[in-house]
Amino acid sequence: MLRGCDADQMCGLERFAWTGLHFSMLWIKAFHIVFVASWFAGLFYLPRIFVNLAMVPQGSDAERDRLLLMSRKLLRFTTLLSVPALALGVWLWWGVGIGLGPGNAWMHAKLVVVLLVVGYHHLCSRILREFEAQQNTRSHVWFRWFNEAPVLMLVAAVILVVVKPF
Repeated sequence: MLRGCDADQMCGLERFAWTGLHFSMLWIKAFHIVFVASWFAGLFYLPRIFVNLAMVPQGSDAERDRLLLMSRKLLRFTTLLSVPALALGVWLWWGVGIGLGPGNAWMHAKLVVVLLVVGYHHLCSRILREFEAQQNTRSHVWFRWFNEAPVLMLVAAVILVVVKPF
């Protein structure tokens, strides 16, 4: 044993290994938060473009084409951001062990929210295809309400992770 270290303390390589793991976990968590925030930024803005697309008058092809191009690029970028967000979340869950074991029902609820977010993202891509095929039947008011869903999902996920109500 090292000087000043008793059986209840971590010393030497044990302390280094724990500190290194903890430090790595913090970096993973930080990048997970950054990618999730960026992913949600896209999910907040894409339906706003859908609002504008639903309001384009007949014959305004240039405006419609510009909004469709913006939608396609934003969806592609948002999809790219979702991949590391999800991968880092899985790493924190399975690799680091956050939310594993008894007393972590909050993680199961959060995973349901994550599945809802992935479903919402997929629905956005389907809606974009409908706009591209000129088959949208929903009003701009519907899309204004649709735009509120990711806000509610983000609030739920943050409360589950921070408060851990169950």
